[in-house]
Amino acid sequence: MHKNRLIWASRRGMLELDLILQPFVEEHYDQLSEEDKLRFHALLELEDQQLFNWFLNKEKPLEADMQRIVAIIYESRKHSV
Repeated sequence: MHKNRLIWASRRGMLELDLILQPFVEEHYDQLSEEDKLRFHALLELEDQQLFNWFLNKEKPLEADMQRIVAIIYESRKHSV
């Protein structure tokens, strides 16, 4: 997926998710492995509330692939602050 389309797809219905996902695409997406890029694409297909719960540590993803990409995004935020 072209980067501009990814940035657009990262715009969600919740400002909190926009503030997490858009900077991740802009600053870190290009460094992901191809497998992690596919995981990120799959993550974008999920519901906002699910993502919100994961990124605020209210819940943990059950699938290993989602655990991995959520952890990568979460860690990238620590280094961006």
